[in-house]
Amino acid sequence: MLRVPGSDCDLLILKSRGADVRVVYSPIDCLKIARANPAKNVVFFAIGFETTAPANAMSVWQARQQGLKNFSILGSHALVPPSIASILQSPLNRVQGFLGPGHVCVVMGYREYEPLAARYKVPIVITGFEPIDILQGTLMTIRQLEAGKAEVENQYPRVVSREGNKVAQDLINKVFEVGDRKWRGVGMIPKSGYKLRYEFREHDADRIFDVKEIDTKEPEICISGLVLRGVKKPHDCPAFGTRHPLHQRSRWARPWSRRRAPARLTTLTGATCKGRRPAPAAAPLPHPEPALTQSE
Repeated sequence: MLRVPGSDCDLLILKSRGADVRVVYSPIDCLKIARANPAKNVVFFAIGFETTAPANAMSVWQARQQGLKNFSILGSHALVPPSIASILQSPLNRVQGFLGPGHVCVVMGYREYEPLAARYKVPIVITGFEPIDILQGTLMTIRQLEAGKAEVENQYPRVVSREGNKVAQDLINKVFEVGDRKWRGVGMIPKSGYKLRYEFREHDADRIFDVKEIDTKEPEICISGLVLRGVKKPHDCPAFGTRHPLHQRSRWARPWSRRRAPARLTTLTGATCKGRRPAPAAAPLPHPEPALTQSE
Protein backbone atom coordinates (compact mmCIF):
# COMPACT_ATOMS: atom_id res chain seq x y z
CA MET A 1 0.00 0.00 0.00
CA LEU A 2 2.96 2.34 0.42
CA ARG A 3 3.31 2.66 -3.36
CA VAL A 4 -0.35 3.02 -4.31
CA PRO A 5 -0.75 6.43 -6.01
CA GLY A 6 -2.79 9.01 -4.12
CA SER A 7 -4.01 12.44 -5.17
CA ASP A 8 -0.48 13.83 -5.53
CA CYS A 9 1.96 11.12 -4.44
CA ASP A 10 2.12 7.89 -2.44
CA LEU A 11 2.75 7.07 1.22
CA LEU A 12 6.34 6.05 0.59
CA ILE A 13 7.14 9.48 -0.83
CA LEU A 14 5.43 11.14 2.14
CA LYS A 15 7.51 8.98 4.48
CA SER A 16 10.69 10.09 2.69
CA ARG A 17 9.60 13.70 3.29
CA GLY A 18 9.37 13.12 7.02
CA ALA A 19 5.80 11.98 7.55
CA ASP A 20 5.27 9.40 10.30
CA VAL A 21 4.14 6.45 8.18
CA ARG A 22 4.50 3.01 9.74
CA VAL A 23 3.87 -0.55 8.64
CA VAL A 24 2.15 -2.60 11.35
CA TYR A 25 1.53 -6.32 11.70
CA SER A 26 -2.06 -5.85 12.89
CA PRO A 27 -4.51 -2.95 13.31
CA ILE A 28 -4.46 -3.77 17.04
CA ASP A 29 -0.83 -2.56 17.05
CA CYS A 30 -2.15 0.91 16.26
CA LEU A 31 -3.93 1.00 19.60
CA LYS A 32 -0.57 0.66 21.34
CA ILE A 33 0.82 3.49 19.22
CA ALA A 34 -2.20 5.66 20.03
CA ARG A 35 -1.80 5.05 23.77
CA ALA A 36 1.91 5.90 23.59
CA ASN A 37 1.23 9.11 21.61
CA PRO A 38 -1.87 10.74 23.12
CA ALA A 39 -1.13 14.09 21.47
CA LYS A 40 -1.11 12.59 17.95
CA ASN A 41 -3.90 11.36 15.71
CA VAL A 42 -3.20 7.76 14.72
CA VAL A 43 -4.97 6.70 11.51
CA PHE A 44 -4.97 3.12 10.25
CA PHE A 45 -5.53 2.51 6.54
CA ALA A 46 -8.18 -0.21 6.76
CA ILE A 47 -8.24 -1.67 3.29
CA GLY A 48 -9.33 -5.02 1.91
CA PHE A 49 -12.27 -7.23 1.18
CA GLU A 50 -14.36 -9.03 3.77
CA THR A 51 -11.25 -10.98 4.79
CA THR A 52 -9.65 -8.12 6.72
CA ALA A 53 -12.90 -6.59 8.04
CA PRO A 54 -13.04 -8.57 11.34
CA ALA A 55 -9.60 -7.43 12.54
CA ASN A 56 -10.31 -3.83 11.56
CA ALA A 57 -13.70 -3.98 13.28
CA MET A 58 -12.04 -5.35 16.41
CA SER A 59 -9.57 -2.46 16.50
CA VAL A 60 -12.41 0.08 16.40
CA TRP A 61 -14.42 -1.85 18.98
CA GLN A 62 -11.46 -2.01 21.38
CA ALA A 63 -10.59 1.66 20.80
CA ARG A 64 -14.07 2.66 21.94
CA GLN A 65 -13.90 0.29 24.92
CA GLN A 66 -10.53 1.75 25.94
CA GLY A 67 -11.53 5.37 25.33
CA LEU A 68 -8.83 6.03 22.74
CA LYS A 69 -10.06 9.25 21.14
CA ASN A 70 -6.96 9.71 18.99
CA PHE A 71 -7.37 6.47 17.00
CA SER A 72 -9.35 6.25 13.78
CA ILE A 73 -9.47 4.16 10.62
CA LEU A 74 -9.64 5.25 7.02
CA GLY A 75 -11.95 2.56 5.73
CA SER A 76 -11.70 1.21 2.23
CA HIS A 77 -13.45 -2.14 2.48
CA ALA A 78 -14.94 -3.67 -0.66
CA LEU A 79 -17.45 -6.51 -0.96
CA VAL A 80 -17.03 -9.24 -3.55
CA PRO A 81 -20.62 -10.32 -4.41
CA PRO A 82 -21.79 -6.84 -5.56
CA SER A 83 -18.68 -6.48 -7.72
CA ILE A 84 -19.37 -9.84 -9.38
CA ALA A 85 -22.95 -8.75 -10.07
CA SER A 86 -21.71 -5.48 -11.56
CA ILE A 87 -19.31 -7.31 -13.87
CA LEU A 88 -22.00 -9.72 -15.05
CA GLN A 89 -24.50 -6.91 -15.67
CA SER A 90 -22.10 -5.02 -17.94
CA PRO A 91 -22.91 -5.22 -21.68
CA LEU A 92 -19.16 -5.63 -22.28
CA ASN A 93 -18.86 -8.64 -20.00
CA ARG A 94 -17.18 -11.78 -21.37
CA VAL A 95 -16.66 -13.58 -18.04
CA GLN A 96 -18.41 -16.95 -17.98
CA GLY A 97 -17.19 -18.39 -14.69
CA PHE A 98 -15.53 -17.39 -11.42
CA LEU A 99 -12.93 -18.85 -9.11
CA GLY A 100 -14.52 -17.59 -5.90
CA PRO A 101 -12.54 -15.88 -3.11
CA GLY A 102 -11.39 -18.58 -0.70
CA HIS A 103 -10.27 -16.40 2.20
CA VAL A 104 -13.29 -14.11 1.93
CA CYS A 105 -15.53 -17.16 2.21
CA VAL A 106 -13.67 -18.35 5.31
CA VAL A 107 -15.23 -15.31 6.99
CA MET A 108 -18.50 -14.86 5.10
CA GLY A 109 -19.31 -18.35 3.82
CA TYR A 110 -20.59 -18.80 0.29
CA ARG A 111 -24.35 -18.48 0.61
CA GLU A 112 -24.25 -15.02 -1.00
CA TYR A 113 -22.86 -16.51 -4.21
CA GLU A 114 -25.66 -19.00 -4.77
CA PRO A 115 -28.19 -16.38 -6.00
CA LEU A 116 -25.53 -14.97 -8.35
CA ALA A 117 -24.84 -18.35 -9.93
CA ALA A 118 -28.57 -19.01 -10.33
CA ARG A 119 -29.49 -15.58 -11.69
CA TYR A 120 -26.62 -15.08 -14.15
CA LYS A 121 -26.11 -18.75 -15.06
CA VAL A 122 -22.39 -18.79 -14.25
CA PRO A 123 -20.42 -21.40 -12.30
CA ILE A 124 -18.68 -20.12 -9.17
CA VAL A 125 -16.08 -22.36 -7.55
CA ILE A 126 -14.77 -21.22 -4.16
CA THR A 127 -11.04 -21.79 -4.53
CA GLY A 128 -7.92 -21.76 -2.36
CA PHE A 129 -4.59 -20.17 -3.24
CA GLU A 130 -2.09 -22.99 -3.50
CA PRO A 131 -1.19 -23.91 -7.10
CA ILE A 132 -3.03 -27.22 -6.79
CA ASP A 133 -6.10 -25.35 -5.47
CA ILE A 134 -6.19 -23.02 -8.45
CA LEU A 135 -5.72 -25.89 -10.90
CA GLN A 136 -8.48 -27.93 -9.29
CA GLY A 137 -10.80 -24.91 -9.08
CA THR A 138 -10.22 -24.20 -12.75
CA LEU A 139 -10.92 -27.82 -13.66
CA MET A 140 -14.15 -27.82 -11.65
CA THR A 141 -15.28 -24.60 -13.35
CA ILE A 142 -14.51 -25.88 -16.84
CA ARG A 143 -16.37 -29.12 -16.14
CA GLN A 144 -19.42 -27.10 -15.16
CA LEU A 145 -19.17 -25.01 -18.33
CA GLU A 146 -18.86 -28.08 -20.51
CA ALA A 147 -21.80 -29.74 -18.73
CA GLY A 148 -23.95 -26.63 -19.03
CA LYS A 149 -24.20 -26.23 -15.24
CA ALA A 150 -24.14 -23.05 -13.14
CA GLU A 151 -23.65 -23.89 -9.48
CA VAL A 152 -21.58 -22.86 -6.49
CA GLU A 153 -18.99 -25.50 -5.61
CA ASN A 154 -16.49 -25.46 -2.76
CA GLN A 155 -13.00 -26.53 -3.75
CA TYR A 156 -11.64 -25.24 -0.41
CA PRO A 157 -13.59 -27.31 2.18
CA ARG A 158 -10.60 -27.65 4.49
CA VAL A 159 -11.20 -24.06 5.65
CA VAL A 160 -14.44 -22.82 4.00
CA SER A 161 -17.97 -23.69 5.08
CA ARG A 162 -21.28 -22.53 3.65
CA GLU A 163 -22.11 -20.50 6.78
CA GLY A 164 -18.67 -18.99 7.37
CA ASN A 165 -17.47 -17.57 10.69
CA LYS A 166 -20.55 -16.38 12.58
CA VAL A 167 -18.54 -14.68 15.35
CA ALA A 168 -16.59 -12.61 12.83
CA GLN A 169 -19.75 -11.75 10.92
CA ASP A 170 -21.48 -10.55 14.09
CA LEU A 171 -18.56 -8.25 14.93
CA ILE A 172 -18.51 -6.85 11.40
CA ASN A 173 -22.22 -6.11 11.55
CA LYS A 174 -21.87 -4.35 14.90
CA VAL A 175 -19.13 -1.99 13.68
CA PHE A 176 -19.77 -1.61 9.95
CA GLU A 177 -22.74 -1.04 7.69
CA VAL A 178 -22.98 -1.56 3.93
CA GLY A 179 -22.58 1.48 1.70
CA ASP A 180 -21.77 2.50 -1.86
CA ARG A 181 -18.16 2.34 -3.02
CA LYS A 182 -16.24 3.58 -6.02
CA TRP A 183 -14.17 0.94 -7.80
CA ARG A 184 -11.16 1.66 -9.92
CA GLY A 185 -11.92 1.24 -13.60
CA VAL A 186 -15.58 0.48 -12.93
CA GLY A 187 -17.03 3.46 -11.07
CA MET A 188 -19.57 3.54 -8.27
CA ILE A 189 -21.14 0.19 -7.35
CA PRO A 190 -24.11 0.44 -4.97
CA LYS A 191 -23.82 -1.35 -1.63
CA SER A 192 -20.39 -2.75 -2.46
CA GLY A 193 -18.39 -1.63 0.57
CA TYR A 194 -18.30 -1.26 4.33
CA LYS A 195 -18.37 2.01 6.24
CA LEU A 196 -18.32 2.64 9.98
CA ARG A 197 -21.67 2.96 11.73
CA TYR A 198 -22.60 6.35 13.09
CA GLU A 199 -22.09 5.27 16.69
CA PHE A 200 -18.38 4.77 15.90
CA ARG A 201 -18.01 8.20 14.24
CA GLU A 202 -15.28 9.25 16.70
CA HIS A 203 -13.04 6.64 15.05
CA ASP A 204 -14.04 7.40 11.45
CA ALA A 205 -11.23 9.21 9.61
CA ASP A 206 -13.63 9.98 6.75
CA ARG A 207 -15.69 12.17 9.11
CA ILE A 208 -12.80 13.55 11.19
CA PHE A 209 -10.66 14.71 8.27
CA ASP A 210 -13.42 15.31 5.70
CA VAL A 211 -11.81 12.83 3.32
CA LYS A 212 -14.90 12.73 1.07
CA GLU A 213 -13.91 16.13 -0.30
CA ILE A 214 -10.78 14.58 -1.83
CA ASP A 215 -11.36 13.42 -5.40
CA THR A 216 -8.79 11.34 -7.24
CA LYS A 217 -8.53 10.96 -10.99
CA GLU A 218 -7.70 7.62 -12.53
CA PRO A 219 -4.90 7.53 -15.12
CA GLU A 220 -6.27 7.59 -18.65
CA ILE A 221 -3.93 4.74 -19.50
CA CYS A 222 -5.62 2.40 -16.98
CA ILE A 223 -7.76 -0.43 -18.43
CA SER A 224 -8.46 -2.28 -15.18
CA GLY A 225 -12.22 -2.13 -15.74
CA LEU A 226 -11.85 -3.89 -19.09
CA VAL A 227 -9.61 -6.52 -17.47
CA LEU A 228 -12.22 -7.22 -14.80
CA ARG A 229 -14.89 -7.77 -17.46
CA GLY A 230 -12.70 -10.17 -19.44
CA VAL A 231 -12.51 -7.81 -22.44
CA LYS A 232 -8.76 -7.22 -22.07
CA LYS A 233 -5.87 -9.18 -20.59
CA PRO A 234 -3.49 -7.61 -18.04
CA HIS A 235 -0.61 -7.55 -20.52
CA ASP A 236 -2.78 -5.53 -22.93
CA CYS A 237 -2.32 -2.54 -20.62
CA PRO A 238 0.34 -0.15 -22.01
CA ALA A 239 1.68 0.32 -18.48
CA PHE A 240 1.91 -3.40 -17.66
CA GLY A 241 5.40 -4.33 -16.47
CA THR A 242 6.74 -0.85 -17.20
CA ARG A 243 5.13 2.21 -15.62
CA HIS A 244 2.75 0.72 -13.08
CA PRO A 245 3.95 -2.01 -10.67
CA LEU A 246 0.40 -2.66 -9.48
CA HIS A 247 -0.43 -4.32 -12.79
CA GLN A 248 2.29 -6.87 -12.09
CA ARG A 249 0.91 -7.65 -8.64
CA SER A 250 -2.83 -7.45 -9.22
CA ARG A 251 -4.32 -10.39 -7.30
CA TRP A 252 -8.04 -9.96 -7.05
CA ALA A 253 -8.89 -10.13 -10.77
CA ARG A 254 -7.28 -12.98 -12.67
CA PRO A 255 -8.70 -13.62 -16.14
CA TRP A 256 -8.39 -17.14 -17.45
CA SER A 257 -9.04 -18.88 -20.74
CA ARG A 258 -8.80 -22.48 -21.89
CA ARG A 259 -6.75 -21.88 -25.01
CA ARG A 260 -4.14 -19.81 -23.17
CA ALA A 261 -3.81 -21.66 -19.89
CA PRO A 262 0.04 -21.56 -19.78
CA ALA A 263 0.05 -17.78 -20.25
CA ARG A 264 -2.59 -17.27 -17.57
CA LEU A 265 -0.64 -19.44 -15.14
CA THR A 266 2.45 -17.34 -15.80
CA THR A 267 0.50 -14.22 -14.86
CA LEU A 268 -0.95 -15.86 -11.74
CA THR A 269 2.44 -16.84 -10.38
CA GLY A 270 3.88 -13.37 -11.02
CA ALA A 271 6.51 -14.57 -13.50
CA THR A 272 6.08 -11.37 -15.50
CA CYS A 273 7.53 -9.30 -12.65
CA LYS A 274 11.01 -9.61 -14.15
CA GLY A 275 9.95 -8.38 -17.54
CA ARG A 276 9.00 -11.71 -19.12
CA ARG A 277 5.94 -11.54 -21.30
CA PRO A 278 3.16 -14.14 -21.55
CA ALA A 279 3.29 -16.60 -24.42
CA PRO A 280 2.00 -15.40 -27.82
CA ALA A 281 -1.69 -15.86 -28.44
CA ALA A 282 -2.77 -19.09 -30.10
CA ALA A 283 -4.96 -19.12 -33.20
CA PRO A 284 -8.54 -18.00 -32.43
CA LEU A 285 -11.08 -20.68 -31.66
CA PRO A 286 -14.21 -20.86 -33.82
CA HIS A 287 -16.40 -20.20 -30.77
CA PRO A 288 -16.13 -17.69 -27.85
CA GLU A 289 -13.72 -18.73 -25.16
CA PRO A 290 -14.90 -18.82 -21.51
CA ALA A 291 -13.10 -16.35 -19.29
CA LEU A 292 -12.81 -16.98 -15.57
CA THR A 293 -12.05 -14.42 -12.91
CA GLN A 294 -10.76 -15.11 -9.42
CA SER A 295 -11.79 -12.72 -6.64
CA GLU A 296 -10.04 -12.55 -3.34
